Amino acid sequence: MARECYICGKKPTSGRTISRRGMAKSKGGVGQRITGKTLRRFSPNLQPARAVIDGKKKKVKVCAKCLKAGKISKI
Repeated sequence: MARECYICGKKPTSGRTISRRGMAKSKGGVGQRITGKTLRRFSPNLQPARAVIDGKKKKVKVCAKCLKAGKISKI
């Protein structure tokens, strides 16, 4: 529960970065070639927030999307 949104349960997801070389065909080159793929993590934008949960004050980690939507009642 270290990097998870308290409201929606958003977690880090995995993906790739793609390294390319060469000039694009639209710019007059012979095209780009993929030279490598490495794994990476996409982390959610978590913010610490003090909220009222079940009538008690609690410090939770909430993603920015839930904060902006007003899904928690802040103290």
